[in-house]
Amino acid sequence: MWLVFFRVFALLLLAHAGFVYTPFENRPIASALFGLFLGAGLIALELKLRAVPGHRMVGALVGGVTGLFGARLVWGALAGLDIIGDHFVHVLLVVFLGYMGIVIGGQKGEWFEPARMIAAFRDSSRLHQYKVLDTSVIIDGRIADICETGFLEGTLVVPQFVLRELQQVADSSDSLKRNRGRRGLDILQKIQKMAGVSVQIVETDFPEVKEVDLKLIELARRMNGKIVTNDFNLNKVAQLRGVHVLNINELANSLKPVVLPGEVLRVFILKEGKEPGQGVAYLDDGTMVVVDQGRKAMGRTIEVIVTSVLQTTAGKMIFCRWPEAGTQSDDGNRQARPVERTTDRFERRDRNGRDRRGERSDRIHPIDRTPEPVAAAAPTLAAEPVPFPESRVDLAPEAAGGPAPQQPGERAAKD
Repeated sequence: MWLVFFRVFALLLLAHAGFVYTPFENRPIASALFGLFLGAGLIALELKLRAVPGHRMVGALVGGVTGLFGARLVWGALAGLDIIGDHFVHVLLVVFLGYMGIVIGGQKGEWFEPARMIAAFRDSSRLHQYKVLDTSVIIDGRIADICETGFLEGTLVVPQFVLRELQQVADSSDSLKRNRGRRGLDILQKIQKMAGVSVQIVETDFPEVKEVDLKLIELARRMNGKIVTNDFNLNKVAQLRGVHVLNINELANSLKPVVLPGEVLRVFILKEGKEPGQGVAYLDDGTMVVVDQGRKAMGRTIEVIVTSVLQTTAGKMIFCRWPEAGTQSDDGNRQARPVERTTDRFERRDRNGRDRRGERSDRIHPIDRTPEPVAAAAPTLAAEPVPFPESRVDLAPEAAGGPAPQQPGERAAKD
């Protein structure tokens, strides 16, 4: 409300000045309208300058004053000379040096930021140690633990467009994005409350650049600082543009324990792998462990031997083998073989009526072995005709082609 009142007061004051002092002679109404026009232009300029960061306005003001002061000194040195068109030269010096001072002061306005000015008087070595935070690293939250340990030196810079992006994520209709955005704001507030950590929120923006990642790169290049992120794509683009990057994921990978081939690990097989028979486990720090023939031990904790370690930009993978995998296979085969043999013998007995291998049939079908009475078996043996050994001997010559044997009656007739 007070701003609107001040604007109206400025318009009336300029209109009254134009009406009283009459820049156009004998035309007070036109002079008053000219004053109103100047007041409207002043208000339009004020509305346009509201989007300009404060440190840039301070830089432009200091540069303009310095330019005018320099023009005054130069004109004082040239005042004793006989110069043709001295009034034109005077105006040229004032406009040129004033314009250059305003433009250069506005572009270098970050030098008038309070944090830089305090750091310049306190410790000159901290002047260029700026760490520009990305949205992803704020939401991640690990930056707070790193700052708390004191490993991150310098001033943490949070751009205004990063805060705007965090606020948009926190106001999202998606519950997951909303929780992530609120977590990022809480992490930022936690960092600001830490003792010994300097956090600076800058209003520097680049309206001609639309993407937030490119704005971060331009800001870090202008402030001669480093970008703190865990975004893989931003890391690559910043390195291509010559901006230093501190990647939280690379730091976490470098802090993981070193595993050498031949070491024994105790892991829990969580799921199957992509290749047949593989099992996948994870260490406490999130490192993936691929176990050959580990699918048989799914849901169990086993001891494996490291065979190789693969280090990539996305993380580390450990390949292992399970020494007991062969034992497990032999035990499974031993349990399966008796079933196959029993089934095979059963099929052979059904086909032939007896066991060719001399196996006892009571393994499949038990037989009643109760002995029968002897009296019942005697008549059966007596009724059967039993051949004598002589008949077998007498038949042998006939079968061999010799003379037939003679009967007893035929021998008596011959005698």
